[in-house]
Amino acid sequence: MMNFEEQIKAFAKRTESIMGGILTEEATKTSIIMPFFQILGYDVFNPTEFIPEYIADVGIKKGEKIDYAILQNKEPVIWLNANQLRKN
Repeated sequence: MMNFEEQIKAFAKRTESIMGGILTEEATKTSIIMPFFQILGYDVFNPTEFIPEYIADVGIKKGEKIDYAILQNKEPVIWLNANQLRKN
């Protein structure tokens, strides 16, 4: 099993090699966001920890959906919007 540093290096190398083929927001989510947060130890398939389509009530995002919220102790601690990660 790879240690954390090895996982991050492998992830970065893989991301560089596929970046040109990531053409949609959904592709960004499944090929970059979810694998990255899995490396960080989050269970991206557990909706009590990693919530897709989260309705945010923070700042200018009142009542709007963001792509993901990551929870700790049932409270959101990280908000993600995949569209902002893609190269145009």
